Amino acid sequence: MALVIPIFIETLLIMMLGAVDTIMLSRFSDDSVAAVGVVNQLIMFTFLIFEVINIGTSVLCSQYIGAGQRDKVVQVVGVSLIVNIIFGISISALLYFGSSPILQIMGLKDNLLTLGVGYMKIVGAFAFFQAVSLTISASLKSANKAIYPMIVTVIVNILNIIGNYTLIFGKFGVPAMGVEGAAISTAFARGVAMVILFIILLKKYIPSFPKEYFTPFPFSQLKNLLKVGIPSAGENMSYSLSQVVLTFFIAIIGTHALATRTYVVNIVMFVYLFAVAMAQGGAICIGHFVGMKKNKAAFVLGKYVMRVSIIVSLVLSMIWAIAGNTIFSWLTDNRDVIVMGTYILFIEVFLEIGRAINIYATNALRAAGDVFYPFYVGLVVQWSVAVGIGYLLGIYFGLGLIGMWCAFAIDENIRGVIFVKRWNSFKWAKKSFVR
Repeated sequence: MALVIPIFIETLLIMMLGAVDTIMLSRFSDDSVAAVGVVNQLIMFTFLIFEVINIGTSVLCSQYIGAGQRDKVVQVVGVSLIVNIIFGISISALLYFGSSPILQIMGLKDNLLTLGVGYMKIVGAFAFFQAVSLTISASLKSANKAIYPMIVTVIVNILNIIGNYTLIFGKFGVPAMGVEGAAISTAFARGVAMVILFIILLKKYIPSFPKEYFTPFPFSQLKNLLKVGIPSAGENMSYSLSQVVLTFFIAIIGTHALATRTYVVNIVMFVYLFAVAMAQGGAICIGHFVGMKKNKAAFVLGKYVMRVSIIVSLVLSMIWAIAGNTIFSWLTDNRDVIVMGTYILFIEVFLEIGRAINIYATNALRAAGDVFYPFYVGLVVQWSVAVGIGYLLGIYFGLGLIGMWCAFAIDENIRGVIFVKRWNSFKWAKKSFVR
């Protein structure tokens, strides 16, 4: 719980960083919400490239810490920073220079395209801030120092709220900038976070990176990072890419459906927030146990994380569904969006059971070193059920966004059943990276 509580608060605030943009822009226009929703979907997808290294950093550091191998921890963190800085700068260039053609491919037109390009150029140009921040945060959490990323996220959210209020609506003598104002505020806040986290890393965890640890360059650690990170991030990337495709389908349905989806995504984030925190905290402890060769302890902890995550997610999703009409009424006065969103929140009650299991299981299996199985399961089930059945129900049979959400719920629960069987099989127990 010493890990889960700060991770919970940090994750809540990270989610609020995106939700604040959506809520404030909803006072500006539904078009701005729809455009920013599509852009953020794309940006979060590109951020998964950073997760190739960050997931590997978390898994390897947790196991090496459990085994007491401090020199390998320093090597892993150093290699991770180098690689993600290179990735970050490359992604920033792609998002900035490719903003217009990418958003046109996503189906944005006219006013939505103009708004989306303005937001994407600014946020995308500084994507490398997030690359460095995520790497440092992963290394601090693996060492039971989750309190520091949490504190930084508090600061970032305060800066973002002040920046949004000032730049979106034109306060304190600043001209109203709308979507571009939200983008500037978000990019600035992420830059501040990167600087503070780097200082904390040097002051509280790794004061230096000795040259002898990196000469010759530890390619073995890079190999391990990629061995963990590529399939792990591949599973996340497959999921996010499927969401990008589904967003394209939703855009076909209409602007109201697109706006509803953006509102729902931001609302339900707060439902599975606790499951995310439990899974991340549990995964770090499971990694420590695996490094100590205590597989039975890892197994018991994993089952506990799953049970608690399901209960909390189920209760919260039911509360959200009951209060759905009120929540949507706060965000928009469009009656079509309110009714559609309220129905979807009731479908979410069933969906969140499967999602809680998937969040726990993918983190637990990765922490134990079983990194390929979640990728294969996600690749097959997500694309066949969420995308395939989602298209059939939503577009082909004309059930719209509600039909597509039913397919999402089926997808989450099928994967949940498969992952429970995998954890119970103990096949992950022989996948450790510690020798």
